[in-house]
Amino acid sequence: MTSIDFKDYIQDQCSFLGYVTFKKMFGEYGMFYKEKMVGVLADNKLYIKPTDEGKSYLIQPQYEAFYAKGKPYFLIEDTDNRESLWKLIVITYDALPMPKEKKKKG
Repeated sequence: MTSIDFKDYIQDQCSFLGYVTFKKMFGEYGMFYKEKMVGVLADNKLYIKPTDEGKSYLIQPQYEAFYAKGKPYFLIEDTDNRESLWKLIVITYDALPMPKEKKKKG
């Protein structure tokens, strides 16, 4: 389980970007940039959705699934480098499709 302190630390690291929010999901946190989910905080680790563009940017990406039988995400161990983290979030955002609109009930 991710601690509030770790979530707050990552949120502070991303504060320059603005539009970065976290949503409690399944005991962990989904990480959103603007309207797209770009990553997950789980077990006090930062995971970013894998994209070809992100893979090129990271050079030697580490992959890890954050739950059993889950799809591997990029594991970001260097969370102290704000500029690198910001660039990866924007690259990931740009590479991901827009979320599907939810159908209105009624």
